[in-house]
Amino acid sequence: MQRYGIPLERREKISLTVVFILFLVVAGGLARLQIVKHPELARQSENNRIRVVPIVPQRGLVTDREGRIIIDNRPSYTVAVVPAEVSPNTTLPNLSALLGLDTTEIRKRIKKNTVNRYQPAPVKRDVEFETVAILEEQMTRFPGVTYQMEQVRQYREGLVAESFTGYVGEVSQQDLKRAGVTDLRLGSMIGKKGLEKQGDHLLRGWEGTAYLEVAASGQVLGPLEEKEIRAAIAGANITLTIDIDLQQACAAALDTFCCGAVVALDPRNGEVLAMASYPGYDANIFSSVVPESLWQAISSDTTHPLLNRPHNGLYPPGSTVKFVTVGAALEEGIINENTTQKPCTGGFRFGNRVFHCWELGGHGSLTAAHALEQSCDIFMYQLGLKLGIDMLSHYF
Repeated sequence: MQRYGIPLERREKISLTVVFILFLVVAGGLARLQIVKHPELARQSENNRIRVVPIVPQRGLVTDREGRIIIDNRPSYTVAVVPAEVSPNTTLPNLSALLGLDTTEIRKRIKKNTVNRYQPAPVKRDVEFETVAILEEQMTRFPGVTYQMEQVRQYREGLVAESFTGYVGEVSQQDLKRAGVTDLRLGSMIGKKGLEKQGDHLLRGWEGTAYLEVAASGQVLGPLEEKEIRAAIAGANITLTIDIDLQQACAAALDTFCCGAVVALDPRNGEVLAMASYPGYDANIFSSVVPESLWQAISSDTTHPLLNRPHNGLYPPGSTVKFVTVGAALEEGIINENTTQKPCTGGFRFGNRVFHCWELGGHGSLTAAHALEQSCDIFMYQLGLKLGIDMLSHYF
C-alpha cells in the first residue's frame, strides 16, 4: 500500500511560514503596546503609582468685636478610599466592620465623593484616633484606604448664634453646577448657611495638592520628588460687630420661652450687637456626618429649630413703626419737637369707624417725644394722615 505524505522540504516551509506569521502577530502586538497605546498606558502606569492628595487649608476664624472667638477649628481625621486601589473582596468588608457602616453605604459615599479613580473619596469624617491607629497598623487589610488630618468647624456653645453663623457641609452636585465655580471638588467642605455661606469665598481659602508615590500593594512610599507640592492658602479671618456678652444675655433671656427671637442694634450706626433665634440647634453636628435619626428629630420638631426667626420669620412690626413715623414727620418738617395734636381721648374716628388707643382713658395732649414715650396710638393715627401714604411708603 502506497503511503502519501507531505515532503519534508515543504513541511519545513510551512512551519517557517507559521512561525513567521506568529512572530508578526507578536511583533505587531508589541508595536501596538509600545507605540500606539504608549501614551495611554504610560498615563495609567503613572496614575497607579501616584496618589493625588488634596491639602485642605485652614478655614478662617470668626470673632466678635473684641476679638473673642465665635467660630474656631479643631483637628479631625477623615477616612477616604482610593477607588483604583480597592480590593473588592477585602477592602469593603473590613472597612465596614471598622467604621460601623454597611458596605452599601460605603459604596454610596465613594460614588458621591469620587473626583477620579486615583484621588481619595471621603467616606467618614471625624473618626476617632483608635480607628486611624488600626488603619496604620493593619494596612494590608485595607487596600485603597487612606486617612488625612483635617480641620473641622467648632462653634462656641451657649450663644444661640446659629441664626447668623450658619454651618458648613460637603459640596453637592448642585454646588458644582453654580456659575463661576471652578475651585470646588466633591468631598470638600463649604458654607451652607448664614455667615459661613455668605463669607465662604473669604473663609475657605485655596486648596493645595500633594503627590505621593504608592507601591502596587497600596503602601505609601513617600512624596513624589518630581512633582512639586502646591501649598494651601489659609482662609481669611472675619470680625463681626457682635458682642459675645450681649449675645449670651439674649440667649439666657430666651431660654425661659418656648420660642422667640432677639436682635440688638446700636442706634448710632445700625451695627448688629446680638442676634438670637430660639430654639436653635447645635451647629457642631454639621461638622461631621449627621445621623439620619438626628436629622429626622430636628426637622420634625414642632418648635422648628431650623427656622431662622430674625431673618425668615414674619411678624407684625407693632409699635416699632411709630419711630419711623415720627422720624419721617420731623424730616419732612410736618412737626417739630414742640408740636402737639388733638388730645388723645382713647379713640379716633376715621370714616365710620372708631380706632382705639391701647390706653382707653386717653393720654391727653402730647408732643412727639411724649407720644413715643407713652406709645400713643391716637397721636400716630393723626400724624400718619398728615404724612400720607406716598410719603410714608418712601420711609418704609
